[in-house]
Amino acid sequence: MRSFGKAAQGERLERLRQSPLWNGERLGNIHPVWPGLKDASVPMPGLRDFLSGGGNRRPPAPLRADDPREAWRRPPSSGLRATWLGHSTVLIEIDGWRVLTDPVWGQRASPFALLGPSRFQPVPVALRDLPEVDAVVISHDHYDHLDYPTIRALARSAVPFVTSLGVGAHLEAWGIDAARITELEWWQSHRLPGTGLTVTAAPSQHFSGRGLKDRNLTLWSSLVIEGGRHKVFFSGDTGLTREYEAIRDRLGPFDLALLEVGAFHPAWGDIHLGPAHALTAHRLLGGGVLMPVHWGTFALSTHAWDEPVETLLSLADPDRTQLLLPRLGQAVEPAQRRPPVPWWRSAAGPDERPAAAPPGEETADGPLAAQLPWPLD
Repeated sequence: MRSFGKAAQGERLERLRQSPLWNGERLGNIHPVWPGLKDASVPMPGLRDFLSGGGNRRPPAPLRADDPREAWRRPPSSGLRATWLGHSTVLIEIDGWRVLTDPVWGQRASPFALLGPSRFQPVPVALRDLPEVDAVVISHDHYDHLDYPTIRALARSAVPFVTSLGVGAHLEAWGIDAARITELEWWQSHRLPGTGLTVTAAPSQHFSGRGLKDRNLTLWSSLVIEGGRHKVFFSGDTGLTREYEAIRDRLGPFDLALLEVGAFHPAWGDIHLGPAHALTAHRLLGGGVLMPVHWGTFALSTHAWDEPVETLLSLADPDRTQLLLPRLGQAVEPAQRRPPVPWWRSAAGPDERPAAAPPGEETADGPLAAQLPWPLD
């Protein structure tokens, strides 16, 4: 089961043990959970809750999606453009460079090819149709953010990876050369050679692990991507934390904030934002354009598939919060202010399905790893 990854060893393990987040056995969040984040009156969801299949967890048909390839051929007029490709995967074009966040093209958020949450929404473009990117950033090692078949495909390219401390052990085990991997602790920055890009790891309130015995043995982070003129904040997975104020003061202001809004539950308030807490986090970060991610692809909680974005739209004050709600595959520039449109309320019909690779080509058990998206290293 190579998809489980590999534990940190040697120098990498020593770095983990020297981290201020290390408690002697594993990593942990060092700041207390905000009072009221978890609803103690609501029990944790169990296996029966997930298997019941209720709650409108999947749309009746694939969602409408754009093919962004034509847009990608032209540089963004403002210098900053984002294309949401599903869940937490976003292609960011920033000041002449391209960054891909938490790339997931596999069929399941799971170590198994036939078990586990499967995507209800195809990726708008095949991995091979992406333009060449200058960096891949990975927030943490959970299956819906660190995808084995996708990484195996990217191993055939020369793209560098910037990720949280410890995650590099998985990447190396899957074929990424160590020279292409940079692992960061919170508040550490890395300037990507040959580019004008700087990536900084910042705090988040979450956890890590891919198996039964490796919980919190790799770090989880939010990430700040900075070009010559613009800054983008990417939350990864997180509960609401006062650290967002420190992130604002040390790394802000931000032109675009990619905040997770999906896969939330009242009992998970310490590890996921959800739409209401995302608005609070956005305020603590100092504003900027808010683009929700971590929804619209996998059913990873018990809420309806569209509840995160519907709730966000209903709660957001248009005078205080500029929402950016692009369709899947729509390349959008935050500087081009536009009112949010609830495009997801009209699912695609059988003749309007999103452009995607042929069946099986983007699945965990298909030949995704044989794709060659960019030149070999």
